[in-house]
Amino acid sequence: METDLIIKEIDAIHKKADFAFENKNISDYIIQFDDSITYKNAEALTFDKKELINQTEKYFRKTKSISTTYYRIKSSIENEVFTEKIARKSIIYLKGILFSKKQTIQTEEVLKWKNINGEWKVVGFEITLEEKY
Repeated sequence: METDLIIKEIDAIHKKADFAFENKNISDYIIQFDDSITYKNAEALTFDKKELINQTEKYFRKTKSISTTYYRIKSSIENEVFTEKIARKSIIYLKGILFSKKQTIQTEEVLKWKNINGEWKVVGFEITLEEKY
C-alpha cells in the first residue's frame, strides 16, 4: 500500500481517536488499539491493553475537559508496520473541589501501526518525551 494512502487512513483514525479522547469516550478511544498493544508511558511504565483501559478510565474521571492536537514529525513503513513519531499538545482541565486546574501537556509519541484484518491498529505506543506545565 502506498505511504500516502496509509497516512490518509491513519489520520482519519487519529481524528476519531482525538474526538473520543476529548469527549472521554473510552470505548471509541480504545478501539484504535490492538489487543496485543504494548504501551509505554513517559515514566517507562509498560501496560497491556487491559491496564491501558484502566489507566485511561482513571484519567478521564479526574478531568473536567480535554483538548488535543498533534502533528507528525516523521513516518516510515517496514515489514508491514507503519511507524510514526508525533508531537502532541493537550490542554487539560482537572477537576477540583471549587475550581478547575489547567494543565498543558506536550509529548512526543512513537506509534507502531499494523493492518490487521483490513484495519489499522496500534500495536506499540511509547511516550518518549513529556512536559507538563
